[in-house]
Amino acid sequence: MSDAEHRKQTPDGAAELLVRCLENEGVEVVFGVPGEENIRFTNALARSEKIRYVLTRHEQAASFMAEMHGRLTGSAGVMSATLGPGAINLMLGVADAMTNSTPVVAITAQVGKERNYKESHQFVDLVSMFAPVTKWSADVPATQAIPEMVRRAFKTAESERPGAVYLAVPEDVDEATDGSDLRPLRRDVVQPEAPSPKQIKRAVELLREARRPVILAGHGAARGGAEESLTAFATALDVSTATTFHGKGVLPDDHPCATGTFGFMRRDYTNFGFEEADVVIAVGYELQEFDPSRINPDGDKKIVHIHRFPAEVDGSYSVDVGIIGDISASLDALATELDGLRWTIDDEDTTATRALLAKELEQGAADERYPLAPQRVIADTRAALGRDDIVLVDTGALKMWMARLYPTYAPNTCLISNGLSTMGFSLPGALAVQLARPQTKVLAAVGDGSFLMHSQEIETAVRENIPLTVLIWEDNGYGLIKWKMDLEVGENSNTDFGNPDIVQYARSFGAKGYHIESAGDLLPTLREALADPGVSIINCPVDYAENMNLIEHLGHLDSAL
Repeated sequence: MSDAEHRKQTPDGAAELLVRCLENEGVEVVFGVPGEENIRFTNALARSEKIRYVLTRHEQAASFMAEMHGRLTGSAGVMSATLGPGAINLMLGVADAMTNSTPVVAITAQVGKERNYKESHQFVDLVSMFAPVTKWSADVPATQAIPEMVRRAFKTAESERPGAVYLAVPEDVDEATDGSDLRPLRRDVVQPEAPSPKQIKRAVELLREARRPVILAGHGAARGGAEESLTAFATALDVSTATTFHGKGVLPDDHPCATGTFGFMRRDYTNFGFEEADVVIAVGYELQEFDPSRINPDGDKKIVHIHRFPAEVDGSYSVDVGIIGDISASLDALATELDGLRWTIDDEDTTATRALLAKELEQGAADERYPLAPQRVIADTRAALGRDDIVLVDTGALKMWMARLYPTYAPNTCLISNGLSTMGFSLPGALAVQLARPQTKVLAAVGDGSFLMHSQEIETAVRENIPLTVLIWEDNGYGLIKWKMDLEVGENSNTDFGNPDIVQYARSFGAKGYHIESAGDLLPTLREALADPGVSIINCPVDYAENMNLIEHLGHLDSAL
């Protein structure tokens, strides 16, 4: 009997209705681990002709996959788990998505109403538990509620500011057979509003008085597809432009106005433009991306806030003009009203900043030391990937290096968690990114501290035939914590550990394993692995002595450049 024939003979109950509602929302993949209490939902997913169920080896990995799928596509990524421990394992990825302004919908099982009012096996109040890390958290009380609740879940998750939603489906609802007469609701997407002409006028008046404005482009600009308008605005007015970690690529790093990425833990080249600025034009910037006190420490800069929603309140981010609406339309309107105005005063500083970053990378590309210098790893990673290929950068010392030094030319091609800054997301996340962009080369860059947190998903990639290339920056320790401890307390402790033989470990899953034995090995190995349709794990020893050398170098910089 075919799947289609089997589906026709299966009662169209609540589980089937839930799947039809997901299909109606355009869901193409669900990541998760099934459980006893949602077996009918899992079975209904298996019979869907539109949705692929990716069985993961850990619910937390499923949550990261859903998050990265949502971040790349703009449509809510979907994760599924059982009740109790399965649901709780999803929470980290849900919180990560929430703080990274990424749309996800988490659906888990829950005990039935016959025992949700008392102490009971595997019962915890999941709705209350998820509430602080979601935009909306709710129980599905009955089959009849499914169409409305699923539509609300996706509308809530995907509307600005996007984030996470949680739905608990009790076991008795999963088992219900009364869904045949119900239908999914029509999708309605909240569209961005046009910017207020009054606010555009106020911003124009402020900017015409500005001496040294700078642009800070954040996640909202990348999320809103504002790269063309931002590039046109910066070019026409000749404004120095930096990005946050999440905004990397929204202005290409080889653009004459680009000054790099703002967010390094110490004063960096990019800081200079902000220290001299009198106006910050914040385009899609969100406060959790980087502490505004580092952008405006004295609270003396005027701020023009351009986003889909009002700014959060912060003493260092007092908004003088807020333009709320479509980001591209807002930038286009400002450019039209400011036609003929150019701030060429920043050209020298912008050029010098870009030259300093380029010099670091150029010197790194020629560095033959072993273990490899971080700059060499970044240079070879950049050489191995095309302008539109994607690298996921895990949390750790490598994040600091990659965020500030890796040239990025398009939005969402260097993916970093900088809201919650969660370790371990990049390896599972790369699987979801590859599914969303099957023609794109995808690399997971991960420290050895993060690698073993979700290395079990190598098996998922092999089983599901999803191409995966992982580059491990190996230093046998928690490099970023060691770096911070050395800086702030003068010594480090409890940061070192051992690793397995990565080559043999990869092979045990049926993947290919590589160990870099000289600086010259890395680039050809990366190219070979990225061209392979299978799964490749590359272990690259890294010399983090460069961490303190960088801090010393930056500490000697003069603001005159």
